[in-house]
Order: sequence, then C-alpha cells, then structure tokens
Amino acid sequence: MDTGDTAWMLVSTALVLFMTPGLALFYGGMVRSKHVLGMLMQNFAAMGLVAVLWALIGFSLAFGDAGNGGILGNLDFLGLSGVGAEPALDLTIPFVLFAAYQMTFAVITPALITGATADRMRFGPYLVFIGAWLVLVYAPVAHWVFGGGWLADLGALDFAGGAVVHINAGAAALGLVLVLGRRRGWRAEAMPPHSLPLTMLGTGILWFGWFGFNAGSALAADGVAATALMNTFLAASAGMLAWMLCERLKDGHATTLGAASGVVAGLVAITPCAGFVGGLSPLLIGAAAGMVCLFAINLKFRFGYDDSLDVVGIHLVGGLLGSLLLGLFADVSVNEAGADGLLFGGGAELMVAQVVASAAVLVFSLVVSLALAKLIDAVMGIRVSAEDELEGLDRSQHAETAYFLNDMVPTLGAHVPQPPGDRTAVSS
Repeated sequence: MDTGDTAWMLVSTALVLFMTPGLALFYGGMVRSKHVLGMLMQNFAAMGLVAVLWALIGFSLAFGDAGNGGILGNLDFLGLSGVGAEPALDLTIPFVLFAAYQMTFAVITPALITGATADRMRFGPYLVFIGAWLVLVYAPVAHWVFGGGWLADLGALDFAGGAVVHINAGAAALGLVLVLGRRRGWRAEAMPPHSLPLTMLGTGILWFGWFGFNAGSALAADGVAATALMNTFLAASAGMLAWMLCERLKDGHATTLGAASGVVAGLVAITPCAGFVGGLSPLLIGAAAGMVCLFAINLKFRFGYDDSLDVVGIHLVGGLLGSLLLGLFADVSVNEAGADGLLFGGGAELMVAQVVASAAVLVFSLVVSLALAKLIDAVMGIRVSAEDELEGLDRSQHAETAYFLNDMVPTLGAHVPQPPGDRTAVSS
C-alpha cells in the first residue's frame, strides 16, 4: 500500500461525489422554476439508490473476475464480500477505496440522463429505471472496459469514462426520451432557463470535481495523474472558447449558457483521453468538442426528439468524439500502459478498437435502455399527466415549491405606514 496514492484517491473520491450536486445545479438552473426541485431531487436520489445497489451487487458485476475478459463479472464481491482495507487487483490503495471511487462514477452516470428527461418524468419510475439500468447496462459496460472485459482485451482505451460514462449515459438518454415523448409545448413556446447563475455555479463545481474524475483515474499520485489534470484544464478551457467563438460568429453573441456548455463539452471529450495524450493535444480535443457539440445539439430539431438539456448533443456526441480522437492523439510516451494513435505512428489498430468500443457501447445502451423504458412505461406509466406537467414536477411529484418570491415583496396595493408628521408618503 502507498500512503500517497491512498491520500490522493481519498480526495479524488470526494471530488467525484461532489460532481453530482454540481450536476444538479447545472441542470437545475436550466429548467423552468416549477421543475427545479424535481431536477435536484432526481440527482440527489441517485446518490442514495445507486450507492446502495453498487455495494449490494453492482461492484461485483463490474469488477468480479477482473482482468479475465468476458462480458460480465461474477458475484465474488456480492455485498462487498472480500472488499477490505488491503490492496487487491495490483492496486496500491485499499480495495474498499477503489470500490468507493468507482461507486462515485456509478452514481453520476445515470444522473447525467436526467438532463434529457427534464420536466416530464415521474419520480417513482425514474428510480426504477436507474436502479435496473445500473445492473443491466452500467455494470456490464464497466466490466467490458474498466474491469478487463472483452473491450479491454480488444485494446480499446478509456482512461476515465468516455465510453463507460458519457456514451453510455447519452445513448440511454436518447432511448428514454424516445419513449417519454416531447414536452408539452416544445418548439411552440419558449422554455428558457430560470436561473443561469445556478447553471454557472454548477459548471464551476463540475469543472472542479472533474479533476478527481480524470486525474483520479490514474489510481495513483504520479506523473500520469498530473498530466491528466493539466489535460483536463486545457480541454475545458479550449472547449469554452471554441463554443463562445462559434456562438459569436453564428448568432452575434457569446452567452453564459454557451460558455458553460463549452466547458462541459471539453471535459466530456478529454475524459477518455486524459491520461493517454500530452502536449497540445488536449487543446485540439477540447476545441473540437466545443465546435462539434454546439452544432450537435441542433440534431434534436432535425430529427424531432426532445433532449431537454442536450445530454445527447454534449455527452453522447462529446464522448464519441473524445473516444475516436484518442485513436489519433494517443501517445505511449505519456503513458506506457496506453498505445500510439495514428498521428504518433501507431497505425490503425487503436482507431479500429476505439470505433468498435464506441459502437458497441452505444448500441447496447440504446437498445437495452429503450426496452427497459418501454417495459416500465407499460407496467407503471413513465410520464407525468398533462395536468402534473403544467403544474410542475416540484408540486406534483414532491409537494414543494422552490421559491416563494411573493413573500419577499409588499403585496400590490398594500398600505405603506407613514412616519409621524410626514404627509408626503403615499400608498404603494
């Protein structure tokens, strides 16, 4: 056991967990005010439900029989059996810490889906969906890549979750919205964000936590972690600048929402690459993500699916872009556990593996998520009623209201008390 590695991974685990509340604020600011608590609740509920399921069965399905190929782990670690304070799987940190770190990934991945389904999904069926999705989709995909399964054997690289997290969640989001249908009034009426300051705050928290997400995936306090940290910073910055520049050229303005979206696009695209590329590669990857994802979010208008907060356009497309660009920019001199991409003399082998991995995760997650959503809809009904949607998820699903602004200002027409002797005061 290495105490330095352990200390870093303790911090990284906390950083990644902090990303889920950051995601809640990021999404929460973008919905209308009558839905904000519903969005926050869905994200926070994932922290509870997924953590419990991960300890019971998810970790074992993802990392049981690790390194031996296959499509699914075994039940050796069921209920965290044998997951103790000593290192395992050739790690230099406590095995239970590794399980906790991976748990934070399992928590935020289904939470990402909530941005696509905003404003119209019932809370109970949402919990059923993400619980089943963790076992049926996330755990197998995590085993394929992180757990030494068949995609790892194929030679595919994914440093921190381009396929496992972002392609996976983006494809699931697409499948789910195809079952849910469009929001009432979508495209016919304006649905502006109710609090962009919340979105910007959430962006800052995500950016901060992403250092644990990417640099923590080195699983050690070493040079690879340091490189991943720098790459993460540069890609996010380049993504923001590229998105704002394209916005300015296209519409004449650079917006705060665009800046926030560009940061996240850059972060998504660098995630699979973070510990495998170096030099100026993260700037190119981040800038490409800022430009491509800006135009990808308009696919929903062309094809008619209502991806409320652009999970498909940013996470699915950004994850695909980053995974494929890794086939170009990977550099074994940065990380000897990686491979060389096309631009570094590695030939087409890595690119082929990246294409296969990306396609396999996309198709698997889309098909299973679509089938799961249809099943839950048939049994429980997955969408809120028209009346509940108009009332808002806050009231209809949780019997609460986010803001009581009327209590903060005088009622129109109320009498304003006059100071003694002051005849100039008037009623409001």
